[in-house]
Amino acid sequence: MMTLKECDDQALIDLTQSGNTDAFGVIVERYMKRAYFVALGFVGNAEDALDLSQDAFVRAYRAIKRFEKGKQFFTWFYRILRNLCFNHIRDRRKRERCFSDISESVILQFHDSPADHPDEQLEKKERSVRLWKEIHRLSEIEREAILLREFQEMNYQEMAQLLDCPIGTVMSRLYNARKHLAKLMQES
Repeated sequence: MMTLKECDDQALIDLTQSGNTDAFGVIVERYMKRAYFVALGFVGNAEDALDLSQDAFVRAYRAIKRFEKGKQFFTWFYRILRNLCFNHIRDRRKRERCFSDISESVILQFHDSPADHPDEQLEKKERSVRLWKEIHRLSEIEREAILLREFQEMNYQEMAQLLDCPIGTVMSRLYNARKHLAKLMQES
């Protein structure tokens, strides 16, 4: 007999829809790290990213009965998480909070290498802070394209499926986002 951890997503969803909450727990374990980093990329704050990713799982659990058989779980879940993040960003803008609340430890975990000389580490840190600041100046659509391609390492096909749009649209969004980001980086 298979354990829950050995089940594929669809089997876990079927079990969850039948009332097995442990099955949904396995789904959460499977995707929580990815969800956190998606949210972190959108909102730039570790605490908010954790809250948003957890809230997205709660909403997904509540809506699991509406999950369509044959669909990819993460594609469906991503839309929930994305909407929560976009709403959070809009609310944050209303409160006029700036991006400066991203913690240094989060930035350093992406780029720090123990072999680097301290001057190189400092330069990398400054470049990372500047890059994240400029990424968060992009529009939500541009930011999403950069995050999915560069930080989630998705290919165009995966992005098109996740965003429910043609590959050409994905390529165009990514091209425009990179162009805009390069311009922002030159200006700062």
